Amino acid sequence: MSEKPSASLTGANRNSRVILLVAIVLAVVVLIIRNIDVTKNILLVMLGFGAVVLVHEFGHFVVAKLCGINVEAFSIFMPPILLGIKKADRGWRIRILPELLQGEGEKSKDGLLSFTFGKKILPGETEYRIGLIPFGGFVKMLGQDDVGPVKASGDPRSFANKPALARAAVLAAGVTFNVISAVIVYIVVFLVGINLMGPVVGGVIPGSTAERAGIRPGDEVIEVAGEDGRLDFSDVMMAAALSGKGQTIPVKVRHEDGTIGDYKLAAELMPGGQFRGFGIERPVSLRIAKLSDKDAERLFASTGFLPGDRIKAAGGIDVNSYWQMEGIVERTFAPDITVVTERRESSGQVKLAEGRLSLGFAPMLRLIGESDLPGMSEADLANIFGLAPRLKVTVVSEESLSLKQRISQLFGGAENVPQLEPNDIITAVGDIENPTYLELRKQTMANEGRKLPITVLRRGRDGVLQRVTVAVVPQKEPDTGRVMIGIAVEPDVDEAVVARTIATEGQPQPAAIPPGAVITAVDGAAVKNFYDIARQLERNAGQRVTIDWRLNEQSAGNAAIDIGKNNGAPAMRAYIAEPVPFADLERLYKAAGPIDAIKMGYKRTKTFIIQTYITLQRLIGGLVSPKQLMGPVGILTFSYRIVAAKPLIYYVYFLGLISASIAVINFLPVPPFDGGLTLLLLVEKIKGTALSLRTQEIIAYVGWGMVGALLLYVTFNDIVRSFFS
Repeated sequence: MSEKPSASLTGANRNSRVILLVAIVLAVVVLIIRNIDVTKNILLVMLGFGAVVLVHEFGHFVVAKLCGINVEAFSIFMPPILLGIKKADRGWRIRILPELLQGEGEKSKDGLLSFTFGKKILPGETEYRIGLIPFGGFVKMLGQDDVGPVKASGDPRSFANKPALARAAVLAAGVTFNVISAVIVYIVVFLVGINLMGPVVGGVIPGSTAERAGIRPGDEVIEVAGEDGRLDFSDVMMAAALSGKGQTIPVKVRHEDGTIGDYKLAAELMPGGQFRGFGIERPVSLRIAKLSDKDAERLFASTGFLPGDRIKAAGGIDVNSYWQMEGIVERTFAPDITVVTERRESSGQVKLAEGRLSLGFAPMLRLIGESDLPGMSEADLANIFGLAPRLKVTVVSEESLSLKQRISQLFGGAENVPQLEPNDIITAVGDIENPTYLELRKQTMANEGRKLPITVLRRGRDGVLQRVTVAVVPQKEPDTGRVMIGIAVEPDVDEAVVARTIATEGQPQPAAIPPGAVITAVDGAAVKNFYDIARQLERNAGQRVTIDWRLNEQSAGNAAIDIGKNNGAPAMRAYIAEPVPFADLERLYKAAGPIDAIKMGYKRTKTFIIQTYITLQRLIGGLVSPKQLMGPVGILTFSYRIVAAKPLIYYVYFLGLISASIAVINFLPVPPFDGGLTLLLLVEKIKGTALSLRTQEIIAYVGWGMVGALLLYVTFNDIVRSFFS
């Protein structure tokens, strides 16, 4: 015979659990008080996300009640239960953490923290719950189970005993309510008004389909893929990202001079391989965006800018748009460029301030893909009047490190494993000395999966350059198909070493200077780097110039080149080396009245629903990377960032997108989604009888397995993207 626990022991356990719960609550309260702003933002995120779930589940709930189905539970978020409320014969019954705070030997499911208050009322059948895990929600109906087959029951109010049409209506109600709520959300948003990025071309990626077509920065897209009227920049981006492979999209733009241009653009994989686009970059303003105090200090230390500053001039030239400034930057060949900003003081007074932007240089004058390499000309290399500098490593990604190198780093570098580092100067790739960018790419592609030795010059702690050889293994990226070694490079213009002399339009005959030679003088004037070389050559435009070089102690010489009058600036495309957080170039989207708001809300909801469907289609077809999918962690993280940095209307706008997307996802014809369960009802209607319990179990478990695997995948990507990227 088993011995029952004494009343005193049970009471002691109950008291200890209550004390523990009170301690946890007090700790949470203290944490909230100390982080009130963060708590407020988290609360807004949870309320918004919970509202979207609530709408969906409320749809199921209302229609189930109308169809006479016994609804046992209505829950926002997932178990275990945080709070449960239900009508009982003695009043309202409250349960707090009933599954986690069970008493010893207790047979009821009320838990240690349960109580009833109020007057005697008619008992209800539905318990209203809030789950502890802040994802999703559910409606529990008698005879219905999302993780298994529909359960047989003799109760006429069981879900299983209702006609197939009634069950289908219950399943479709959640999706319907999400669509309706999205429309309502956008009606409210457009009645209030919201600033969004306009359909303006902020920049054009060199060599992209947009540049080849003749689209220029500052152009405004007035029609894309047949859509016009109240376009924003996301419409342009999505038209490209969701187009078919090789499909041309009609695009109509208004140029800055007022003329209209019609183009046919085919989307291509953009640099980085994360999405397909036309090569049109988002529009940004000349104003520095809001930043945290730490980021603001860092920005001021590196550039002299403060949040709220507006750029007035760059390189001594007044600018009125970001793309105008970018054009000046691209044509600048210098380590940095002087920028004048307009700054509003705390007193309200406006004054001018000066800052500097560090510049880097692209190794090619236009964007190239793997398919372009065989036919590429060396004239596309960045060069100074036909003199192409060596390459310098600027970025080394973690993906470039081998497992052995990562383990060595993890344990403090106990094993000295050579690897590429930023500022390494590449002197050899394989058997090619002083390679150009094209030669580096070709060697990388030719050695996929094999060790490729790369020799670099690296400056030690004593300032002396040392020769180091590193073995890398080029690998094909699954998303882009490009063979990579995980580094970014640019021309080494800080030294005067030539990797190659090339033929250009202004210099048809390459200068007779050997690869790897150091330029020591131009027209008798000593030079130390490519800035000096460019300055001396430009001074001698229209003349024949002698260039002195030295290869080593035994080999030196000179070469003569003709500098034409119209050769122009050095063929170097500069960019801002340290990204500056410019605020988006936005415009107000506001309805003229209620009728207009209804039209705008309906159109926006329809657009997001169609885009979600096409995204899934492109995902299956391999045109959209699964890494772009966002799961619950990503949605909550992104939501928090919007709430923390933007006015509330932007979060409401985002919730409309989530509601429309949930409607699409939930109606996919795959169990356990509502669409999949509706499909089983259609099979039942055609067949005349329901599928066997065994078949339903197999379908349910396979479906949940697929959903679980997908959830783990997107959650992993969400965590990496949100916290480690």
